Amino acid sequence: MINRNLHKKLNTLLDFFPAVIILGARQCGKTTLAKMIRPEWAYFDLERFQDFEFISRDFEFFIKENPHSIIIDEAQQYPELFSHLRCVIDRDREVKNRFILTGSSSLDLIKNVSQSLAGRVGIIELNTLKANEINSYPLSDFYKIFEKPLGSNCIEEIKKLKPALSHDQVMDAFLKGGYPEPILENNQFFYDTWMENYFHTYVQRDIRSLFPRLDLIKYQRFISMLSALSGTIINRSQVGRSLNISEKSIRDYLGIAQGSYIWRNIPSYARDSQRSLTKMPRGNFQDSGLSHFLQRVTNREQLVNYSNVGSSFEAFVIEEIIRGIEAANCTNWNYSYYRTRNGAEIDLILQGTFGLLPIEIKFGTSVKMQQIQTLKKFVKDNELPFGILLNNGEKVQMIADKIIQLPADYI
Repeated sequence: MINRNLHKKLNTLLDFFPAVIILGARQCGKTTLAKMIRPEWAYFDLERFQDFEFISRDFEFFIKENPHSIIIDEAQQYPELFSHLRCVIDRDREVKNRFILTGSSSLDLIKNVSQSLAGRVGIIELNTLKANEINSYPLSDFYKIFEKPLGSNCIEEIKKLKPALSHDQVMDAFLKGGYPEPILENNQFFYDTWMENYFHTYVQRDIRSLFPRLDLIKYQRFISMLSALSGTIINRSQVGRSLNISEKSIRDYLGIAQGSYIWRNIPSYARDSQRSLTKMPRGNFQDSGLSHFLQRVTNREQLVNYSNVGSSFEAFVIEEIIRGIEAANCTNWNYSYYRTRNGAEIDLILQGTFGLLPIEIKFGTSVKMQQIQTLKKFVKDNELPFGILLNNGEKVQMIADKIIQLPADYI
């Protein structure tokens, strides 16, 4: 059992809502987390024939026998469940902490939740393990800065931070990702076998069941190619030509990959007055380990010599930051990337009630001043208190006016 960063947040949502749904990729730990939070609750798995029959055959009888304190796994298998639960919840709207649902596909599930359970359900997205979770460490204090408006005083708070991990622990998490089962087994042969079976099952079972008419061979080739593009801007027409697939199909495939939590689309940062910005989508493989496995990068030596290591590291760090903020007491925030048509870019822009924070990410240990000119200009133009350069340096330090270096060990 690994203590997840979202443990506290899930408990809080159950205090506020009658039902909470945990979304995330298969095998990321949704069921384990639900059972850890409420070990005494009854558990039903809708991918188990007997449980599906019991719930779907006569829901009124099922809910009479189980009016509360139940966990229902893989809720997307029974779309009618959401409208049934709405009726149950509305009979006694004031009662909280009744149901936990899990789902591994958001394609139709979120639509069903929005239509049937709006205002009645808390939604939480669980990713594969964050690096601190793998090593059984608490979440870095870095994420506390997002719980209040950012100001120049935050620089002093960042300077006082202690490393959350060692460099080796960060690199191991970067290489192998965070799927709990192969990480906890700590055996390379098991890891490789598990990843191979996981990817095969994802395409041949999950995607086949969701999209029975989809060309699975083309989709599998697309995902394999996408793993090499993690952390980059996606040129849909170029990818389509490479795979002999239409641009529309590439757009659909990206939606499927995101909806099944393999991929995360990162939107472009833009304001109405800034028409010179690139609008093309950028994105990340949500788990760096699966991305590297599909690229046959299986050890540290191969990783540091991998041709796309810089982009892959950017994707890994962005995912780590997103997971950290999601676990903090932070609401109403979003993420994006910044790139002008002239090629000036910033890897991550965070925006929320805390304000606006640009973060540039580099795989190396040092940076040349010309590499952060866009970051400096963005801070100046938007009158921000500071920006962050996040890399593999050894210490937190100011490297330019209002630009602070933060090593990856600290997040």
